[in-house]
Amino acid sequence: MAGNLTTGGTEDLSAITNGKSANNNSLVICFGELLIDFVPTVAGVSLAEAPAFKKSPGGAPANVAVGVSRLGGSSAFIGKVGDDEFGHMLADILKQNNVDNSGMRFDHSARTALAFVTLRADGEREFLFFRHPSADMRLHESELDKNLIKQAKIFHYGSISLIEEPCKSAHLAAMNIAKSSGSILSYDPNLRLPLWPSAEAARKGIMSIWDQADLIKVSEDEITFLTGGDDPYDDNVVMKKLFHPNLKLLVVTEGSQGCRYYTKAFKGSVPGIKVKPVDTTGAGDAFVSGLLSSLASDPNLFQDEKRLREALFFANACGAITVTERGAIPALPTKKTVLDAIAKFSAS
Repeated sequence: MAGNLTTGGTEDLSAITNGKSANNNSLVICFGELLIDFVPTVAGVSLAEAPAFKKSPGGAPANVAVGVSRLGGSSAFIGKVGDDEFGHMLADILKQNNVDNSGMRFDHSARTALAFVTLRADGEREFLFFRHPSADMRLHESELDKNLIKQAKIFHYGSISLIEEPCKSAHLAAMNIAKSSGSILSYDPNLRLPLWPSAEAARKGIMSIWDQADLIKVSEDEITFLTGGDDPYDDNVVMKKLFHPNLKLLVVTEGSQGCRYYTKAFKGSVPGIKVKPVDTTGAGDAFVSGLLSSLASDPNLFQDEKRLREALFFANACGAITVTERGAIPALPTKKTVLDAIAKFSAS
């Protein structure tokens, strides 16, 4: 296992997360769902007990796109929303956050997806979705902006877009275009079991594209689910059941404990930054944003363990800062906020 971050880690981190460069060779494209989260105005209550709800933009791929942009990187979002007030509001929010939304499409007959998200007393979430069907499920392959996809340095996606046609075919087509254009494929399964027809369908659907990704990020709970109950802390389980020959990096997030990483050449763990959680919504997406913003400007991170560990510590800090505020997109940090937090942590 590699050693800890060097004293100069903050400066190095700044160097590897410069995102925006003179050209646009560091574009991160995020594909999938963009929706409205309704979050209770008070924590620790059920949906029935909530006195009121606050609307917030959500959807993991969209969160990552905003996260990358907020860190100074270049990002775009591809997906579909309803041709309704919420859909146009979401498109505007992406634009306000400097995310290229030219790949977005608007559906005239299906509504923008809604999710009611409860915050339990411990800050963990419970979901109730309204997608019967929602516009994001109705993206067709013919609606893809193929020229935009071909520009991606990194093409990032989840598994929710694999649940229903026609979006599933659009997802697979977009992946193929990106792969053939030399993009790095980044996959965060983002398991949302209530959206799948069954647990077995979820497991099969998530694993159906597993061997195509260059980078995969999973949580401990997702490892247990995908392996049928195996120990998520067992390196042998991870390497034998989840690592595949084409994979350059597998990251296992462990919440406040940080993360573990696995490549063909090395493996290890990177500590997290301890904070008092208010809302864990978007923490994983913030982590992914931090990692992808580093990778977009330094594609050789996979080969250099020291720089990979620095990028993962930066990503851990992104996740930690996000849980100190409510909502996903509103809580995503700027690069300065992250570097300041790292400097404060290193000094303590």
